[in-house]
Amino acid sequence: MRILLVEDDEALRGAVELQLRSQGWQADACGRGDDAEYYWREGGYDAVLLDRMLPGLDGLTLLRRMRAGGDATPVLLLTALADIGARVDGLDAGADDYLPKPFDMRELLARVRALGRRAGAGAETLTFGDLTWLPASLLLTGGGGQCTLTRKEGELLEALLRQKGGAVSRSALFARLWGAGADVDDACLDTYAYYLRRRLRAVSARVSLLTVRGVGYRLAEDPC
Repeated sequence: MRILLVEDDEALRGAVELQLRSQGWQADACGRGDDAEYYWREGGYDAVLLDRMLPGLDGLTLLRRMRAGGDATPVLLLTALADIGARVDGLDAGADDYLPKPFDMRELLARVRALGRRAGAGAETLTFGDLTWLPASLLLTGGGGQCTLTRKEGELLEALLRQKGGAVSRSALFARLWGAGADVDDACLDTYAYYLRRRLRAVSARVSLLTVRGVGYRLAEDPC
């Protein structure tokens, strides 16, 4: 399991990261909300442990932003605010579970294991041609290998896979990757399409990403 730990208390962050790694899990850790947003969007995590009060971007704002963009990664919210109102706010923002500070490390690990089971229960596999895509782990397998995609590459691929070779408009892809109305340069989509084409070649897939002029993109199986 791969976990993102977001906690601004350096001592606590180090202690929790050590406990996570002791369970055999991979863990990335940071102490600022804006840094966490970057990691979260690109990392392909199975769970996020998120402190509520963070410098740069507070935890609830970050969580709402990720949920609004369609991210469903299980989240355990960590906070010193233990009153009922704070818990309700966290759950309403999109948290899957809530653990007030100070906490026992054994309870923290048990809650992380529960998040992992929840993520695994919702695992999905998408296929097209000789491609197999596992959204939960961001793992792409083709006819000649496999690789891990970034979150944005995965979102682009998934939108195309769900159309089974049908064209997906640029506006629909922009909404999927950045949210409707986002102020993102048009060339960003083409850049991620370029990256995805490289990934398809890297796994020796018999599937190509084609540009549909005036519309957007689609996947096509290459002739044998």
